[in-house]
Amino acid sequence: MTDVQSAPRYAAITLGSNSFNMLVAQTVAGKPNVIAKYKRKVRLAQGIGSDGVLSDEAFDRGIDCLKMFADMLDKEGVARQHVAVIATATLRSIKNAQAFSDIALPILQQPIEIISGLREAELIYQGMAATTAGEGRRLVIDIGGASTEFIVGDGDSVLFKQSLPIGCVTFNSLFFNDFPYQELDFNSASDKVQQTLGDYAQELRRLGWHGVVGASGSVQSVIELLNHRSMTATITPQVLQQLQLEILSQPEQSMLGIEGLHPERAPTFAAGVAILQALFTLLEIDKLNLSGGALREGVLQQLANQVTAQ
Repeated sequence: MTDVQSAPRYAAITLGSNSFNMLVAQTVAGKPNVIAKYKRKVRLAQGIGSDGVLSDEAFDRGIDCLKMFADMLDKEGVARQHVAVIATATLRSIKNAQAFSDIALPILQQPIEIISGLREAELIYQGMAATTAGEGRRLVIDIGGASTEFIVGDGDSVLFKQSLPIGCVTFNSLFFNDFPYQELDFNSASDKVQQTLGDYAQELRRLGWHGVVGASGSVQSVIELLNHRSMTATITPQVLQQLQLEILSQPEQSMLGIEGLHPERAPTFAAGVAILQALFTLLEIDKLNLSGGALREGVLQQLANQVTAQ
């Protein structure tokens, strides 16, 4: 039996469209035990030009974050062969993704794996199932910066998975780029969600579920706000309607007047609330709770299995 102190440390790095994350862990009793977390709001998707090329500013923000991660890997004593680097929607779509990967390689000493939306959905479900108590069929919704993943699963079985171009950073640029915000902005965002979700909405409703869990920043920002206000940590249509009213009444784009909203979450908060409202309506959701984990936890579990097998 491996002593915990001598067990190898490993790290899962996820390069999202809004945030870059790194989890460092060791295996304890057969499961990853997270010992350090690092995160930075890079907002890569904000830098995608009309030509499909990532701007120099966004490119540099991403590389700077990876340099910080590399320093932390050294600090935490993680061998580079025990590092997995996974990228999602923005690096899937930009024309200069290879250039980004080429510069990142000597920094992290591990290649970036740019995964498909469906693979992302699988890993999100694995991360949720490994960290979130609950029984029966569950709908998992992960609203990222440039894509949203929808998964219906029961236990270890995935019954439905899809990744669609719905994201809080991209929707922010499309519908919430002029302040003060108006109800029309929320309506336009809702129309876009309906158009993008299309027939999948009917397929999801037909499958049905016993509970709904949400992951990533848009859901977390609302849950953090509810916790700050000592309210039940469950998102409902009433909660979202109240938040829309608060957003529309803000005198400044910083939205500092919204109690419990972290300043770091503010730039994409309106877009996230709009997406959630649309999904609640289209999928007839009455309540949603926060997932204990998602993509990065799914990658971490996969990495743990590999390190254990070595």
